Amino acid sequence: MREEAHPITGSFVSRDCGWLTPSIQKAHERSETFGLNATMRPDYDVLTQSELRMKLEQNRALCAHATPVMETLREQIANTQSMIVLTDAQGLILHSIGDDDFLRRAEKVALKAGANWAEERQGTNAIGTAIAERCATVVHGDQHYLAANRFLTCSSVPILDPYGDVAGVLDVTGDHRSYHQHTMALAKMSVQMIENHLFTSTFRNTLQIAFHGRPEFLGTLMEGIMAFTCDGRFLSANRSAQFQVGLPLAAMRAHTLSSLFGLTTPQLIDRLRASRGHHISLDLNNGTVVCASVEFRRATHEESAWPTDNVTAPPPAATRAHPARSASLANAPSRLDCLDTGDPQIAAVIAKVRKVIGKDIPILITGETGTGKELLAQAIHNDSPRRAGPFVAVNCASIPENLIESELFGYEEGAFTGARRKGAIGKLLQANGGTLFLDEIGDMPYPLQVRLLRVLQERVVDPLGSSKSVPVDIAIICATHRNLREMIAQNRFREDLYYRLNGLVVKLPPLRERTDLAVVIEKMLQLTPPDEVTGARLSVADDVMTLFEQCAWPGNFRQLGNLLRTAAAMVDDDGQIRREHLPEDFFDDLRAKPAPAPQPAGDVLPLPGARLQDVQACAIAAAVARHNGNVSAAARALGISRNTVYRKLPMLGNGNGAQADSTSDDT
Repeated sequence: MREEAHPITGSFVSRDCGWLTPSIQKAHERSETFGLNATMRPDYDVLTQSELRMKLEQNRALCAHATPVMETLREQIANTQSMIVLTDAQGLILHSIGDDDFLRRAEKVALKAGANWAEERQGTNAIGTAIAERCATVVHGDQHYLAANRFLTCSSVPILDPYGDVAGVLDVTGDHRSYHQHTMALAKMSVQMIENHLFTSTFRNTLQIAFHGRPEFLGTLMEGIMAFTCDGRFLSANRSAQFQVGLPLAAMRAHTLSSLFGLTTPQLIDRLRASRGHHISLDLNNGTVVCASVEFRRATHEESAWPTDNVTAPPPAATRAHPARSASLANAPSRLDCLDTGDPQIAAVIAKVRKVIGKDIPILITGETGTGKELLAQAIHNDSPRRAGPFVAVNCASIPENLIESELFGYEEGAFTGARRKGAIGKLLQANGGTLFLDEIGDMPYPLQVRLLRVLQERVVDPLGSSKSVPVDIAIICATHRNLREMIAQNRFREDLYYRLNGLVVKLPPLRERTDLAVVIEKMLQLTPPDEVTGARLSVADDVMTLFEQCAWPGNFRQLGNLLRTAAAMVDDDGQIRREHLPEDFFDDLRAKPAPAPQPAGDVLPLPGARLQDVQACAIAAAVARHNGNVSAAARALGISRNTVYRKLPMLGNGNGAQADSTSDDT
């Protein structure tokens, strides 16, 4: 027994510490090392509304999956004088709901959004101790280190992300006199549900196997889930899967589909075909036989797709679309209309595009980076007769030069070292029945331009390593921020391909030249939900709008979108974006002066009447000299690839210059 002064009343109370569990005693020892005193008044360090918004933005995925589960849990514990709390991985409360009368009491001890319940701040408590111990924790009444919190009983369960790291904590807190032992069980089930949702949403485009030793548990919280790549490489597993296999996640990372289930991906597919849609039996490596369901999750057009050679090939997307979906698409509002926000240049672009939609005329969209070229391409597809088919986007500048051919045209098994078993289809065939969007077409390697031209002329695709030509039905939309005519003059882009792609050429104006900036910003702000606390909608102060209209916006919509997103997390309760909410680099752009045009080095100026190739080589050599031999930096400054620099340097007898850059950073 020991006596402690109550932090509020000041009276001394007796406390029996003999019943503290070993884990709670350990937590109390940590609290003492933090310099805390049991009688001190708690410091909850509650965040401001703008700081809280920033934290909510950082934990958006966690909140999105946890909030619906919290609502369900509230219905299960209604009228129990308790509340439900969600925190981040550091113990900061992100969201809390519960019985109204208990919420009023809980606010006095700051069990509300923005308060921090880490052990180093609040001493032993279920939230902080669960994070420290990485396990479910109950802290009941006097087990709290701070006397001010001893009227509470808290049950906390860490939420692990799909990679096994603590993402946050789900906590149920109530009056210590009305503690129910089933509360922890409900909290654990809720966390299982959150973790499974996070798992399936993270590994969208994978092979997922759900399994359990008892068939009736498939489709429930108790099922184990594992995710693999298409070639059988292990990605992750949920807690139930780890328990059934008998291995922690760290140990499972050394395994594959074959070592865990005793079969390869093709063998698994054969087993699925034979099952005719029913569950299959699998053998775990520990000898357990489980019932399993298998799902091959398909990629979107922005992600790498699964090779469909492994399964029965589907018909073209335009013909396999569900009738109900086709009807809903037909009745959907025009996406091009949504882009028409009052700027006459944009209206003219949209008017031209409307005249060629569905007429098999290729469209080339030009404009600076970030002006919305892919957004326009997607709108064209959605307003076209091919809207029910796939929209496949390929950024020719983001794919390594040695991989772009296989990405576009696909390949057969054994086409090259490291090729996937059974091969893979390329982006061209993925777009069959729909639209292929080739972004940054000016960065496509010159040799591949010949192959693309044949596809456009003959409408057939020859996968690498295959002797068969596959017919393809696609609409083509291309985009670039480069001047393709200049590239043709420099022998960097094929003239015949250019005239095959530019059936209709439209140019998107940069943001600084548009007259509808205010309307665009208003539309972008409307996409942001109102504040959870005040319900206020975002708006822009008049003086800030004036600054926006003065800005050159070198990053166009990408820059504007990131700025608004950051400002939205910083605003005060009224939801108005003011000068103090804008990042410093925005003001740097306002103050920036146009950079002087780069001048070639004096010792490599071409002679009058020099050939075009010599002028090009001199310009490259001058850029390399300005960047002290760094080929990567010179290539970025010129807007060309490093391979082009390497090819042109030997023309001046300067081939060794590339060697000095072999370890340079190409970021």
